[in-house]
Amino acid sequence: MYISSTISMLEVTKLLIYNRHMHNLYTIFVKILEINKRFAVKIVDERGNIPRRGAVPRFSDLEVISLNLAAESIGIDSEKYLFSKLKEYKKKIPNLISRRQYNDRRKITSILCNNLRKKIASYRVEDLYCIDSKPIEVCRPVRAKCCKMSIFNYEKATNIVYCVSQRRYYYGYKLHAVCRLSGVIYSFDMTKAGVHDINYLQDVKYEYHDCSIFVDRGYIGANVQLDLFETAHIKMEVPYRLNQKDWKPTFIPFAKARKRIETVFSQLCDQFMIIRNYTKQTEGFFTRIISKISALTILQ
Repeated sequence: MYISSTISMLEVTKLLIYNRHMHNLYTIFVKILEINKRFAVKIVDERGNIPRRGAVPRFSDLEVISLNLAAESIGIDSEKYLFSKLKEYKKKIPNLISRRQYNDRRKITSILCNNLRKKIASYRVEDLYCIDSKPIEVCRPVRAKCCKMSIFNYEKATNIVYCVSQRRYYYGYKLHAVCRLSGVIYSFDMTKAGVHDINYLQDVKYEYHDCSIFVDRGYIGANVQLDLFETAHIKMEVPYRLNQKDWKPTFIPFAKARKRIETVFSQLCDQFMIIRNYTKQTEGFFTRIISKISALTILQ
């Protein structure tokens, strides 16, 4: 076998061992479980379960979350394929639950999963953030009438809108995210597709303070900038439009900093396949979104 002179045989061996462990679902599951146990202190009991009435499950809530995040981290978003892979680790995971139980308990533990993500994301304190939105399609607009997702809940209902960045109509939701310069998503929210990006800033001013936020041209508004600064001392950096009065060129470090959240969205689309979903109910859809963002956070 030909090996380049710049790479030693030892480095090649280490790389092969690393790739073999990264594709080992059980190894990733154990590692993520250790991290979750570290941050789940005072949230769960000694067995890793949320205190509740009834029988105590042998396969704990932390193990359900860790298995979910381990699957998402290596690109397994199909439960059928996941449980076919888990047959190889029957002896290592003796208390493994069935596929139906896993599906139900993953929805139940979605709140715990999001709380762990928040604790991990807030592990480091920063004062520079980026905000952007991402359209999340549920199905094609042609099949919108057949979709029964959130038909009984108007606040979480989907609708058809035109996406300027993608230059097409889509049927679904809009993901609003606040990202640090390190690439960690600190907070996010899901709204209707027709909600304008600037409306999300009304929630930001109650959660953040004494910081700087980099946004794109969709958040332009002198009144909004003034309100954020007076309410929570938030300095919002917005690039000027070409036809705007008192136009100034964009400061290059600001432009580079704002690209961080675009890179995070690209990772969610490519590695975690956030656009592809098989859910038919709103609860399952939000559970998948929380799982994918939590998996990205725990890997970071």
